[in-house]
Amino acid sequence: MLYRRTVGDVMTEDVVTFRPDTPFHEVAALLDANDIVAAPVVDDDGAPIGVVSASDVLRHETGMPDVQGQDGGEERSWGRARARTAGALMSSPVFTARAEWTIPQAARELRKRHVKQLPVVGDNGLLIGIVTRSDLLDALIRSDAEIRGEVERDVLGRILGLKEDTVAVEVRDGVVILRGHVPGPGLLPVVVGLCQGVDGVVAVEARLAPAPAD
Repeated sequence: MLYRRTVGDVMTEDVVTFRPDTPFHEVAALLDANDIVAAPVVDDDGAPIGVVSASDVLRHETGMPDVQGQDGGEERSWGRARARTAGALMSSPVFTARAEWTIPQAARELRKRHVKQLPVVGDNGLLIGIVTRSDLLDALIRSDAEIRGEVERDVLGRILGLKEDTVAVEVRDGVVILRGHVPGPGLLPVVVGLCQGVDGVVAVEARLAPAPAD
């Protein structure tokens, strides 16, 4: 079976976190010192209960509520704009990911929730990492050499068991070009489908034909 990288492969495990009573000035200082745009707020057990972002900090500094109305009402919006602690400033409920999720699954969740990062939790609900949009993009944007190596090694070799000189592989800007022969016509869509499942592949051009009969 073709291995697909997961959130656990790309997430950051050493996560900057806040407690609900972390003072506002400390929140701003830690975000700036660690050059991050957001960090989770965790309870006494280490379970995420919210997220504080740089935009929350900027909104607080201007003393203005969320003009797009995403704070859950005017009273909540003004309260966050005047918050003195991470607990009062944070966005909640918090949307989380699991380490076993695939990269596309996490990307869909980011898009669905309109967020740029997801705290990652274990089976017990406790924080084990954080995955960001840039983490997912880095996982999907791979070099042509990496893609070619995985196609040759895993798809053609390990999974399909084809000899090295059966199919030639070329990769240009993520497009996999296959030339050669496969044992039978029924294998053609299988080869294409497996190659399309490799992380980073943009498209597959299969210039293949069934192997001539002996």
